[in-house]
Amino acid sequence: MMIMLRAEKLTKRFLADEVETTALDQVDFEVAKGEFVAIMGPSGCGKSTLLNIIGLLDSPTGGTCFFDGTEVAGLKEQSRSRLRKGNIGFVFQSFNLIDELTVRENIALPLLYLGKSPDERARRTGEVMERLGISHRASHFPQQLSGGQQQRVAIARAIVAGPKLILADEPTGNLDSTHGHEVMDLLAGLNQEGATIVMVTHSPVDCQRAHRIVNLFDGKIVNPA
Repeated sequence: MMIMLRAEKLTKRFLADEVETTALDQVDFEVAKGEFVAIMGPSGCGKSTLLNIIGLLDSPTGGTCFFDGTEVAGLKEQSRSRLRKGNIGFVFQSFNLIDELTVRENIALPLLYLGKSPDERARRTGEVMERLGISHRASHFPQQLSGGQQQRVAIARAIVAGPKLILADEPTGNLDSTHGHEVMDLLAGLNQEGATIVMVTHSPVDCQRAHRIVNLFDGKIVNPA
């Protein structure tokens, strides 16, 4: 079994108004390549903090964290950003699309950041739009789309660069049950094709699509990782 992510005694503390809060407390966590893991727990338990650290958006206060064999816990932001590009795709609850860009332009952004040629950006963007059934929306702007369509665009943007890991933070949180089911079908299909997925969710229905459920409570994993 090849390991994509490994965290050992991962700790994250925040200091605000001289009050220290422990968001993650000595967390041990592993995700194998090709696995689909759901992280569950009450609000404020550390789910999003854990996702931000394994997604190289933040650094831990203590402990170690490995991404695809590389120790990342002590990396500076520039190094984290360099490793993040092309390796990790993000899907957010609020979609995080850029209103001034069309569907096609939103999806192509990761390829632009990676310095891909215009021809390659057009080819790969076209392929992923076709795959997710949104080609007919290519020239639309986010505000012209339904919530479910916007999340499809967000997933297309997350996978267009062929990342090793997809991180989804409450991907159905702003969707009705029908569109939420469609989004989960997409994620499950990507996983069946080999994508490694870590998903934060409050939904007991969505978590059943994962191979394994990790429960967090007060910054600690309360079931075996």
